[in-house]
Amino acid sequence: MANLTILDWIVVIFFLTLFIFIGIRFRGKAGSSLTDFFLGGRNMPWYLAGVSMVATTFAADTPLWVTEKIAQHGISGNWLWWNMLIGGMLTTFFFARMWRRANILTELELLELRYSGPIARLLRGVKAVYLGLFLNVVIIAWVNAALISIIEVFFEVPYETAFWVVTCVMFLVLIYSSIAGLLGIAITDFAQFIIAMTGCIILAVIVLNAPEVGGVEGLKAKLPAWRLSFFPKIDGAGDALIGTFSLTTGAFLSYIFLQWWASWYPGAEPGGGGYISQRMMGAKDEKNAVYSSLFFQIAHYALRPWPWIIVGLCALVLYPDLPVEESRKGFIMVMRDYLPDGIKGLLFVGFLSAYMSTISTQLNWGSSYLTNDLYKRFIKKEDQFENEEKAQKHYVFAGRLITIFVMLVGLGVTTQITTIDSAAQFLIASGAGLGMVLILRWYWWRINAWSELVATIAPFIGLAFAKFVLPSYVPETFYTNNGDFIFTVLFTTISWLTVTFLTSPTDGETLKRFYDRVQPGGFWRYYRGDENNNRLTPYLFVSWLSGVLMVYSILFFMGYFIFEEWTLFYTWLALAIIGFVALRWGMKKAEI
Repeated sequence: MANLTILDWIVVIFFLTLFIFIGIRFRGKAGSSLTDFFLGGRNMPWYLAGVSMVATTFAADTPLWVTEKIAQHGISGNWLWWNMLIGGMLTTFFFARMWRRANILTELELLELRYSGPIARLLRGVKAVYLGLFLNVVIIAWVNAALISIIEVFFEVPYETAFWVVTCVMFLVLIYSSIAGLLGIAITDFAQFIIAMTGCIILAVIVLNAPEVGGVEGLKAKLPAWRLSFFPKIDGAGDALIGTFSLTTGAFLSYIFLQWWASWYPGAEPGGGGYISQRMMGAKDEKNAVYSSLFFQIAHYALRPWPWIIVGLCALVLYPDLPVEESRKGFIMVMRDYLPDGIKGLLFVGFLSAYMSTISTQLNWGSSYLTNDLYKRFIKKEDQFENEEKAQKHYVFAGRLITIFVMLVGLGVTTQITTIDSAAQFLIASGAGLGMVLILRWYWWRINAWSELVATIAPFIGLAFAKFVLPSYVPETFYTNNGDFIFTVLFTTISWLTVTFLTSPTDGETLKRFYDRVQPGGFWRYYRGDENNNRLTPYLFVSWLSGVLMVYSILFFMGYFIFEEWTLFYTWLALAIIGFVALRWGMKKAEI
């Protein structure tokens, strides 16, 4: 293929071979049981689990999406995902220890630990298909579409050729992920993340210092000031196609006070979930679970974005005629046009690494639900085997076959994903209002299986009503204030609250068993003994809020350092130090 020299191809082949070698190297640690295959034997240190979380959220689509937001709204457009730090840090301090303490194989296994009766079994089966297959293949297709775009632009080949290249890469991922299980995936993630971030940092430095850009001063001179603003404009006219990320008061309040707890989104699930909870459940112990999640919040929100942002801004200078709807391609064009031989191959491997780390996790995670919570629970139960050893080997084999199935469905759905942004908006909208149930099921005994089932279904009904019925009855300002999202959250919340009080609670024996194992705080007065699990709650709140302050402050002082805004740099550096000191105090008091 054009644009890569022999040196570049040597780099590409070397690292792809390394990834396959890691998978083969750890094949023996994944084949004995489902716990080994899907949780790495529950023995991962915090840094391995944490880096694996970060690597998974660094998909091939992520820098492209950030570039698209910068083309539309400048740096401030990143608040569309920066706001989710609040919920992520909540997961770190209020849920990480409980996920590890629950001693379950998958997130969905929690449902029958927490709820009782036929509805709990139904909920587990429905969510196994909904999350493990339906939403999972949307994410896989979304990531595939991004890599296809990269290959189309980078190598200047047609869509069909790029699609088949991605298919081949996906088969490579299938080989090592199905052989090595989660431990091998996590170790591969570690290597892939280092490669991907190193490549992005090198790219940012090279393109920023290109003569056409002229360094930081050149960037400031050639772009309007609003492009470099870190914060959205409040009380604006709404989210215009191009311009500072402008929010009405209603939209701003929905981002700050609603979205981070109300919406289900991959990597930012309220209360934890998906591959985030999978890594926490696979950690060595509760402390490693907390530290893995804390590292993820810091790296994901504060350390990782700036190379992408710099490249996105430089792309605006280098390709001023690139249409906004194609702006995500600017990142790839910078790679193609400005990297020297060898480094170009390294960054291409970096994007392949980002892609492979995400796809390997999605295949393993989705397969864990379909294997443990559908096949094992309802189709081929353990009591049908002579002994546990035979059962476990059979389930691992079934998990590998299901991984292949998920991959094939994901490839089929890939052809239906038109834009990265549309997939992201769909995922956020389809979970609006579900988040509060996912949080309260740990802290309030009255939440039952009906609550969660209704909260899973209601967003689709509420969203459809807001999109197709309400426009005839509400003014346009309703939507500029993010009214459709707010309506969906309120509709979902009213629905699950109503159903909760109209249906019977989970039976007392199940609630007592859940409480004794997980030891949650909150409202469990009928089931706790003399212990007071709420005594640490004030310190958990201090840890949560100071952690949010620290990470945002790190994000901003790094940005102001890059742009040589020294007064603001020192201000945010001081706030980061204050946040760190308060965080350490809170964690010590919370016995973390």
